Amino acid sequence: SDAGTATISVSGLATGVEAGGPVTITATFGGQSDTAQLTVTAAVLASIQVTPASASIATGSTQQFTATGAYSDSSTQDLTSQVSWTPSDAGTATVSASGLATGVAAGGPVTITATFGGQSGTAQLTVTVPLANAWTWVSGSNTTGASGSYGQLGVAASGNVPGARRHPVSWKDSSDNLWLFGGFSAAGYFNDLWQYDGSNWIWTSGSNTVNATGSYGTLGTPAASNVPGAREGAVSWTDSSGNFWLFGGNSTAGYFNDLWKYDPSTGHWTWVSGSSSVNGLGTYGTLGTPVASNVPGARSQGVSWIDSGGNLWLFGGYGYPSSTFGFVGHLNDLWKYTLGTGNWTWMSGGSGPNQSSVYGTLGTAASPNVPGARSGSSAWIDGSGNLWLFGGNDSGGYFNNLWKYNPTTGYWTWMSGSSTCCPGGTYGTVTVAAPANVPGVRSGAGSWIDGSGNLWLFGGFGYGFSTNQTGPLNDLWTYNPSTGDWTWMSGSNQTGAAGTYGLLGTAAASNVPGSRNSTTSWIDSNGRLWMFGGIEADIVVNYLNDLWRYQP
Repeated sequence: SDAGTATISVSGLATGVEAGGPVTITATFGGQSDTAQLTVTAAVLASIQVTPASASIATGSTQQFTATGAYSDSSTQDLTSQVSWTPSDAGTATVSASGLATGVAAGGPVTITATFGGQSGTAQLTVTVPLANAWTWVSGSNTTGASGSYGQLGVAASGNVPGARRHPVSWKDSSDNLWLFGGFSAAGYFNDLWQYDGSNWIWTSGSNTVNATGSYGTLGTPAASNVPGAREGAVSWTDSSGNFWLFGGNSTAGYFNDLWKYDPSTGHWTWVSGSSSVNGLGTYGTLGTPVASNVPGARSQGVSWIDSGGNLWLFGGYGYPSSTFGFVGHLNDLWKYTLGTGNWTWMSGGSGPNQSSVYGTLGTAASPNVPGARSGSSAWIDGSGNLWLFGGNDSGGYFNNLWKYNPTTGYWTWMSGSSTCCPGGTYGTVTVAAPANVPGVRSGAGSWIDGSGNLWLFGGFGYGFSTNQTGPLNDLWTYNPSTGDWTWMSGSNQTGAAGTYGLLGTAAASNVPGSRNSTTSWIDSNGRLWMFGGIEADIVVNYLNDLWRYQP
């Protein structure tokens, strides 16, 4: 009699819509009818449970709390996004509107309270001092070859995780969220874009299948349908406006030289420069002169920097040089892309493949100096705007030389390592800096620069202390530019060392990622080093999807 209070299906199943009644439920057939009376009452929120009931995190770390409401009709509802979250001591821990608590200073326990509809629930959070020089296994599998779990596009969930892969690229946004794009596994190439918010992965863009083709749209025009094609070995930058930039890479189709921009606020990709087809040759123009027609050739496994002026820098890789040569090889060209003009400038190195190094004198800048052609190097930019480059490989072997480039003078300086092929490392004593220390030759290492200007390096494929056999590495190093000394901080001085995962989410002095190369890396606002995936590549190639965090 009142569908606003209750509805009833053709099978006689009545559903309460809102409190009221009694509603007359009438059944009619064959000229006869009968009735029943139905009263709909409001389910009352009886209690709120906060999960987990207690937790412990280190300063700078996060803990996701959820709130579940229990009602008088025995139903339950997730109220995490509806409750009001408050900590009893914001100086020790803060908590966001979504229930994500962050450790501010050691102390507690802090009472985390969730309030809604006249009810409240609580949990206890203790904040500890982070364990220094320790790794934490944060997410992903502790076995190889794990498949991805995508969930729903744009929706965070605890079960979501990118699949195992090598050579993805990464960014970090202003909220310390980690972003990951593409890569390669035994199944094929990826173009999926992921965000990690400190607790959960979110599949944000691209395909959940491999080998997806790109949708370029119109050059310079953002669109919801635009997306780069699947690839590995691209390079990336983050500009001052928070946009993510992506260049190059390779897939089964060939090598790319397309430049893309992604706006996290809109979720739209824009094709900015380069070709929408593969294997494009470089147009170098005149050294040091920006021209609209200039463009680097298609390539994979170069390195990138962004300077304080917002200019994007690109060095080397493996791919196509200028049209004079027209065949692939290792490259040592240095390029600058100016956001304001949209022009590329060839700044240093050769326009042909397989160029040799000119070392000059160790520690002395000079105009003829230049690193030789290579791919798989590691890169940093320091507070003075100098570009740093370490290692890599060419067709003849692996490098461990460290270079510095001054954009103001245009000079390279050979800073550390060997000018000859393939030495092993000199490790010294763990955590003790020494002038003689130096990592062995390698390619595909992870890299970071911390707030003090120290360079950090993890793993790669090359030599440990011995030159008997190349293999994957898991040694962690730091380099102090002011002293010129390397320090071996963690991991093994031999190739092929296995990882020790420990307990998921818990730092321990014994934890260490296993040997790998072709990983990707971030550093957060608290100075912690992050690393995802890569490959254990020795006799057998095993793909990884583990996420690690290191507390210096």
